[in-house]
Amino acid sequence: MKLITFAGPPSSGKTSVIIKLIEAMNVDVKEIGAVKFDCLTSFDNLRYEETGVRVETGFSGKLCPDHFFVSNIEAAVEWGIKSGFKILVSESAGLCNRCSPYIQGILSVCVIDNLSGVNTPRKIGPMLKMADIVVVTKGDIVSQAEREVFAFNIKQVNTAARIIFVNGITGQGASLLAKHLQGAREITGLRDMKLRFTTPAAVCSYCTGEMRIGAEYQMGTMKRMEFKAR
Repeated sequence: MKLITFAGPPSSGKTSVIIKLIEAMNVDVKEIGAVKFDCLTSFDNLRYEETGVRVETGFSGKLCPDHFFVSNIEAAVEWGIKSGFKILVSESAGLCNRCSPYIQGILSVCVIDNLSGVNTPRKIGPMLKMADIVVVTKGDIVSQAEREVFAFNIKQVNTAARIIFVNGITGQGASLLAKHLQGAREITGLRDMKLRFTTPAAVCSYCTGEMRIGAEYQMGTMKRMEFKAR
């Protein structure tokens, strides 16, 4: 089975791109599965089901989405193989832009919104820097100059990634994306494979439920700013 990981900021159009990608692939939808990793709620499962794609949705709740992803992706792959899928797509939202839900040797796609601002690519960490392919959505709404500047800023962060503009409504560009995904690696499991980058680190008193503000309540891994007096 081929595993393809998608990630990107919320509302960047990940689900729309994936659905248009599935339509562009020459594969029976019964042979494609999807796993949606989210935080609190999601309605994307309804869109997958309308397309005929089997989908499982998991909510991280109070946990870090990246840690939730790492803890469950192996079971997701096992589910996909047992279900007889040829392709399994994982979708994860990068809420803090520090997320890194990519695995070494597994094709990774970052979806980013062209309306988010020309400097946004420089504000995103491993989620963009470690991706094999960067899909840019909503490029039809901005000018050609803005698209070029946006793509340039992506290249400044990730020089090796292939940049593809995809329209999540019309599907324009999805066929090109499908061609690049044909060479995705086939796997039988993820045991002992590694992430491409470390997950966000936070083991402190607030992680375990502390709500009071004050240095005496703060323990574990903490990071403090230095404010200089004038």
